Amino acid sequence: MRFIYLFLFFIATASVTAQPSCKKINQVQVIGSHNSYKQAIQPKLYKFLENRDTTGSLSGLQYTHVSIPKQLDLGLRNLEIDVHADSKGGSYTNPKGLSVASDSEVYDKDGKMNTAGFKVFHIIDIDFRTSVYTLKDCMLALRKWSNEHPKHTTVFITLEPKDKDMSVFGTKAEEFTAELFEALDTEIITYLGRDKIITPDMVRGEYSTLEQAVLNHNWPSIENGKGKFLFILDDNDNKKKLYKNEHPNLKGRVAFVNDVEGSPEAGVMIINDPNTILIPKLVKKGYIVRTRADAGTKQARVNDYSNFEAAKKSGAQIITTDYYLPSTMFKSSYQVKFADDVYERKNPVTGLEE
Repeated sequence: MRFIYLFLFFIATASVTAQPSCKKINQVQVIGSHNSYKQAIQPKLYKFLENRDTTGSLSGLQYTHVSIPKQLDLGLRNLEIDVHADSKGGSYTNPKGLSVASDSEVYDKDGKMNTAGFKVFHIIDIDFRTSVYTLKDCMLALRKWSNEHPKHTTVFITLEPKDKDMSVFGTKAEEFTAELFEALDTEIITYLGRDKIITPDMVRGEYSTLEQAVLNHNWPSIENGKGKFLFILDDNDNKKKLYKNEHPNLKGRVAFVNDVEGSPEAGVMIINDPNTILIPKLVKKGYIVRTRADAGTKQARVNDYSNFEAAKKSGAQIITTDYYLPSTMFKSSYQVKFADDVYERKNPVTGLEE
């Protein structure tokens, strides 16, 4: 009899201790940064642009970030990286804004922008200051940080391939092609490491489509997602089609795409408005959703937390903000974080599920 009691106790204990390993990466909710690399526009250039801003939109660019490793040290688990193609190198070496409003600070003192490869910055000639000039250096920095923190939870990274830019000074971005998307995947794998990436292939597993796997909650466990990054391509149109082309179900691809429900490649969705009733419905089905707590500095300037509250309640797994720390550029106490000063928590919609 004593043996039976011990056996039952062991089974009960084992089932309890096994529960955390069954939790999936879609059962968390994280806060991360928007345009994570961005540094403030130089004061002289900002003043020049402000005097010519007839729409009032320039104030939406009045934010800055600490370095990406420091963001991760704080506990942020989402980053957003804008990438500009630069096949030959040197396309963005001398931003025109510098010649209009020179500054004592030396831009790109190490000549990173002269090299061929993808560049990381926001807007050509205007909002070009960045904490990391190249995608290569960004991936190397992420790998270094990850190796130093091998048990970190999954970091979600939104990649926005930018090629519609044409600055007020006439400089144009290089257009993305199928070949450039192959090069983008190659750079990420080469400098971050395949072992650091949760790919669509890993999630699809034995299911016939990626969406089928997602609807069957085939995301990695939180434990298996530790030490890894998950990439999301932020585009709804031609660039998304190019990225999917000849890669059905995103086979062999690094990043997930922002695709609609019903698509074989659907798994992660970007829905910027957190107030829509669509988000909790999609989250309950198994999709991962990214939304925003604020945009264009508007909420921060008036201490408006309504979108953040809606984002939390929606169950969107990823909430982006420019203000995980209060602004240093205008007076405001606005700061986006969860209770107990953390940036990651159990998902309020899916977190109680087994």
